[in-house]
Amino acid sequence: AIDLDEATRTVTADSSGNTTVLTPEQVKRGKRLYNATCGACHTGGITKTNPNVGLDPEGLSLATPRRDNIASLVDFLKNPTTYDGLESIAEIHPSIKSADIYPRMRSLTDEDLYSIAGHIMLQPKIVAEKWGGGKIYF
Repeated sequence: AIDLDEATRTVTADSSGNTTVLTPEQVKRGKRLYNATCGACHTGGITKTNPNVGLDPEGLSLATPRRDNIASLVDFLKNPTTYDGLESIAEIHPSIKSADIYPRMRSLTDEDLYSIAGHIMLQPKIVAEKWGGGKIYF
C-alpha cells in the first residue's frame, strides 16, 4: 500500500466544511470494503447502472442534498435517495435500510460506512480525474 501523507488523508467531514484526517487503517479498510461491497456497480467511481451519476466530486456536490462529505455519504448508505433527494431508492440501491434484500449490507457498522465514505472522498485526491471518469480511463 502507498503511504499517504496527512494532507492527502484530510477530507471533508460534514456539510459545514469541517475536515477530518483518515487514519491509514481507515484508508485501507475503506478501500477493501468499497471494493467488496460497492465495486461491482461503482468501479473507479462510476455508476454502471446510470453513467450520468458518478461518485466524482462534482457529481456528489450537485446532488440534493450535497453528497460531497463523509456525513452525507454515510446518510446515503443508510437511506439512499434519488439525485434530487425526493424519493427513496432503498429498494434498488444497497443500503442499511434495505439490508434484508442486500445481504452484503447486513454486517456493515457505522465505522465501516465511515471508512467507505472516506474512500469515496479520498479517491479523487489519489487518482484525480480518473475517479468517476468512466470508460476513457478503464
